[in-house]
Amino acid sequence: MDGAHDMGGVAWSGPVRPEPNEPVFHAEWERRAFAITLAMAMPGGWNIDMSRFARENRPPEDYLSKSYYQIWLAGLERLMLERGLVAADEIETGKPLHPAKPVARTLSRDAVAAMLHRGGPTEREAKGPARFAIGDRVRTRMIHPPTHTRLPRYVRGHIGTVEMLHGVHVFPDSNSLGQENPQWLYTVTFDGRELWGPDGDASVKTSVDAWESYLEPA
Repeated sequence: MDGAHDMGGVAWSGPVRPEPNEPVFHAEWERRAFAITLAMAMPGGWNIDMSRFARENRPPEDYLSKSYYQIWLAGLERLMLERGLVAADEIETGKPLHPAKPVARTLSRDAVAAMLHRGGPTEREAKGPARFAIGDRVRTRMIHPPTHTRLPRYVRGHIGTVEMLHGVHVFPDSNSLGQENPQWLYTVTFDGRELWGPDGDASVKTSVDAWESYLEPA
């Protein structure tokens, strides 16, 4: 979807200023927010793209007023509300007020390491040949999907070159709605002038991983 989270190339966002020696977590509550989000995916039954969409799908003023892990918590609240795992008054008060809803699975402490090591593989069997090959010139489609997408706005409608093929993977746009719809995945490289016009640096290359339905022959 088009939203405040898609900041690449927008003038109002300003430069990215990395924090020297930035810690993984700035406070203990951030560590807990991260852990709870991972743990709740098992009883909640949502996938990574559903989780990303829950974080992205917020009004700009709300999204931009929150820190990184505040956005994670807000997304988790939405996912739990949608599935009846928590009630609105419980979120408001910060404590349980109703009987817990039965769930099919939970993540035990002893299973965390194995779950993190296993991850969530997205590669699937190919049902047909790839439409594009390494070296092909392609144009990204000018799309504006209403749900999650991995195609950033700043590359849409621009011409690039296929640099790598990664096989067939779950398609995020449909996976956010519970439908895998696997597609071929490519790395497409763009030069600076193509993306930014006369102000761009032709020696600077930007690479984006793009699913087949994002692309058309140039």
